[in-house]
Formats: sequence, structure tokens, C-alpha cells
Amino acid sequence: AARFAAFVDGLAEPAWIAAADGAPTWANAAYLRATGVDNALQAARDGKTFDRAVDALAVETAAKGERRETVRWTPIAGRRRAFRFTVKPLEGGGAGVFSADVTEVEDVRETLKNHVAAHDETLNHIADGVAIFSASRRLSFHNTAFADLWGLEPAWLAERPTHGEVLDRLRQRRRLPETVDYAKWKAAELARYEDLGPQADELWDLPDGRTLKVVRQPHPLGGMLLLYSDITGELRLKAQYNALIQVQQATLDKLNDAVAVFGSDGRLRLHNEAFETFWNVTPLALQAAGDFEGVVELCVRRLHDLTFWRELKGRVADPDPQMRAPTSGEVRTSDGRIVVYQSRPLPDGATLIAFADVTDTRHLESALADRSAALAEAERLKRDFVGNVSYELRTPLTTIIGYSELLERAEGLHERGKGHVAAVRAAATQLARSIDDVLDMAQIDAGEMALEIEDIRVGDLLQGAFERGGKDAEIGGVTLEVICEEEVGLIRGDAKRLNQTVDHLVENALRQTPPGGKVTISATRALGEVKLHVTDTGRGVPFHVQAHIFDRFVGRDRGGPGLGLALVKALVELHGGWVALESEPGAGSTFTCHLPETQHPGAAQPEFGF
Repeated sequence: AARFAAFVDGLAEPAWIAAADGAPTWANAAYLRATGVDNALQAARDGKTFDRAVDALAVETAAKGERRETVRWTPIAGRRRAFRFTVKPLEGGGAGVFSADVTEVEDVRETLKNHVAAHDETLNHIADGVAIFSASRRLSFHNTAFADLWGLEPAWLAERPTHGEVLDRLRQRRRLPETVDYAKWKAAELARYEDLGPQADELWDLPDGRTLKVVRQPHPLGGMLLLYSDITGELRLKAQYNALIQVQQATLDKLNDAVAVFGSDGRLRLHNEAFETFWNVTPLALQAAGDFEGVVELCVRRLHDLTFWRELKGRVADPDPQMRAPTSGEVRTSDGRIVVYQSRPLPDGATLIAFADVTDTRHLESALADRSAALAEAERLKRDFVGNVSYELRTPLTTIIGYSELLERAEGLHERGKGHVAAVRAAATQLARSIDDVLDMAQIDAGEMALEIEDIRVGDLLQGAFERGGKDAEIGGVTLEVICEEEVGLIRGDAKRLNQTVDHLVENALRQTPPGGKVTISATRALGEVKLHVTDTGRGVPFHVQAHIFDRFVGRDRGGPGLGLALVKALVELHGGWVALESEPGAGSTFTCHLPETQHPGAAQPEFGF
């Protein structure tokens, strides 16, 4: 007994014998050091104790005669340490207490507990459903996403159902993949616990239309970890992405330009069929080339300029944003073809490069330019010809008109002769007006006619037309009248050209109106414009002619008025207005000139560019 007491006394951890009331009756050296007393009697007398909770446990052990164990954290020498206390009842009463320092074990246990809690908390924050089944196939952990994914009640899951019970409940609610033999499928699912190696992922198509990715992993502590990911949206996006890629490829293949897309690493990502045809390479050769350098080796046979290819490579692979800026230009191939190229940086860091053979386009542009120049020269020659011919005709016409007027006033000429002279003068005058019309139209076509804008009293404009057309109306037996209200007032325009416009309309109306008919010249003002109307009760304009009534020389053979109405339309448009016709065959016609109240910008002097 003495030897055992010496052994116990040498232990590093406290050990002592407690009386039935818990007071120490013997203690080893470690106990005495921890409590700061010389012996157990002093500790009992002074009320010193190593741990009062252990003293209470010793009282309980002595009273019931049952062994007790507990772990307590107790401060020793200013440090908090964990001890495992074992309390055993002794014969004759009292209890023996032994302690073991388990601080490191408890620290590890606490650390592990914290890690497990952090692990569980992390799993609770991920979107995928996670379930861990123990070696006994009972649910030992699940995150919130698992319960939400399957619609299982948290209270039921807290009862730790088996894997088979979970599967049965999900089948009852039609949340598992449809299968002909569920028992066989369930057995195969539970048999995976026997397979300790890595297991392939699996896709489950659920009756509600969702698709789940199932990942199984043997758990290090036994059992299995299952991860359920709802990839329905991912598959939908992937399908949409693949469809977009197919549409993109089909779109590129329909382009005539040769297009290739290179990644920021220089790898060839995409090209169309035109690219293969343009550079005369096969799809397999492009696939083997792989990157920009390999593609250049295939293309350099047709385009030898290595400097061009080096600059283009900078547009593809250089990280400097300035180097990757969009560019375009022209180069010539070895066979003399003209190629237009362009590079465009894409948002994902890739670069699009396109080539187009514009040789035929350039030849066509050159031919069109030559043709345009020839047409311009022909137009100039036409104007010069018209001007020269008109001048050559006007000179003798002036003589004819002058002498015919003298003959009309000469004495001794009988009435029949005077009629012939009057006819000559009228025809010459009409020819002179026609020549003036041709010159005016040519001047308008050339954009050289200038309007002298001034204030014009509309009533005076209509009265002048009435006076100039009165004699012809009298000869034709046609009534000519003017209707103009005072409030019509003034209009801004070129008096000469507006008089010319109204005269042509009146002349056309008199020509279309039979004897006994009527021609009315009128004007109205409304909605910021002045309308000049010339109405006749003549034979009207046939429907097939109305659409072309303002065309040049329409219908001396089709019932049209020749150049006069075309000149009317041009002069009104030069004032910024437009002309309209209302006519019924056999019921007369009304020509209306719509003129703006104020000067139109196009009516200014052309050379000023207003």
C-alpha cells in the first residue's frame, strides 16, 4: 500500500481520496500544488478544493456506490485546462478521485466541432441539395437546399430516415425518374454503398420537367455523400447557346465575304465556307493549322505580303487596345486581284477578320464613272446644241415677226392677204414661245435658273393673265373670267415666272375648251399657301393621260399638251410648290398651283447656295 501511495503521489495529475462529505482525506503532491496547501487536512480545514463540482460528484458516488466520470475545465497555474475525472467508491466509505489532463484532446475535439459546424453552415448556403447518409444508411446531414429541392418536411428529415425511406417518400410524391421496375432501381441505388470507388455522375429527368445532375461520393467516415444539382436552366441555356451558334455559323456561311474569328490567344475559333473558298483551303487544313500563324502559312501562297500579315497579327494578339482598334484597307493578291480587308475587335477579346474580292466592283465603278462622265458630257453638248439651235432659230423668227407686223399695218393689202400675214405672225410668235420654253426647261434641268423673288399682288397676277388671254378667248368664242378676293393679298415669288406659269395654264384651257365654253382664273389662300386655279369646261383629260399629263412632250400623239405643262410643273416646284389636276373626261378640268406664302429655300439664287 505504501508503494502504491508513493506511485499515486508521483502522478503529474491531481488524485485524492474524499470523505463521504466530499472533503479530501488524502491527496497527492499534484493536488496539493494545485490547491496551494501542505496536506489534505489543511485543505479540508481551509475549504480549499481542486473542483467543487467534482467534490459533489464524489459525495454522490460515495452515497450511491456507483462509478462516475466527467470532464471539467479547471484553471491551474493561471491556465485553463481540461481534466477527465474518474470517481470510484471505496470500501469503508468515501471515494477515490483520479484525473487525467485531456486539454489537447478537448482542443482537438472543439476544433473539429467548429469545423463540422462551419462545414454544415457552408453547405447550407450552396444552391445544390446536399445529403450525407451514414454507414448505416441513415440521413446524418442535409442542407436547406436539399429539403427545398425535394419538397421534404424538415421535421421528418430531422428524424434521420434511411436512404430507402427517403426514396420511397419521393416515389410516392412522383419526384423520382419514371422507371418500369422501381424495386430493382431502388436496390441498385442502395447497392452503391458497397462500391467504394469513384462513381459516374448521372442525370435524372423528373416527371415535373426538371433535370437533376446527381453526384455520388463515398464519405470518408463511411456512408455516402450525394449532391443534387438542378441543371434545367443550364440545359435550356446550353440548348439556346448551341442554337445561336448554329444560326451564327449558318449566317456566316451565307455571307459572300470570307470571315474568320481568332481568339485573344491567336487560336482560330470560327470561319465560314467563303473563307475556305477565298483562300482555297480545306476545312481539315484549317483545323490542323489551329492558330493565326498556321492560317497565314495556308494563305500566304495567294497573298505574299508578309508585312501585311505581321500587322494583321498585331490586331489579333497584341494586348494594346490601340493595336486592336478597328482597321480596314486594300491589298493585292499574287494574281492581281483587289482584296478589301477589315478587322473588328469583339467584346470577348476575340478579333473578327473579313476579306472580300472587290476586283469586279472596282472595274464596274470605273466603268460607271466613265459612263457618268460621258453622260455629263452628252448633257453639256445637248445644252449647247439647244442653246445654239434656239439662237439660230430666234434670229430669223424675230425678222419674220417684225415684217409680218409691218405687212399687217401696210395699206393696199386685201383682207385675205392680211389674214395670211396674221397667221404667219401668230405661228412665228408661237414658235418663239416654244423656243423660250425649251431654253427655260434646259436651264432648269441644269440647275441654273435663278428666281428674282419679290412681293406680287395675286389679283394683278390673275388680271394680267386675263388681259393676255382675252384676245385668244374672243377668237375661240370662249368666255374668260377672273375671280379673286381681296384677302388673297400678296405672295412672294418671281413675277416673270409666275406670269409664264399662269399663261401656259390659260393657253392650255382655251385650247381644250370648245366655243361657248368657259375658262375661270381664280385664287384662294388657306393653310399657309396660295392656290392658283385655272378651270375650264372643255373636253377634260382622258384617264390614261392624267398620270403623265406633266411629262414632257406627252402626247401630241396621246392628247397631251406638249412641253407647256411640264414647264408649269418645273416652275411651281422651283418656287417650293406643287401642281395638281382634277378632271373628268367630258366634264372639264381644273389645274391648281399650290404655292407657299413665303419664299422657299430652293427659290434663292443657285450660285449663292441658299
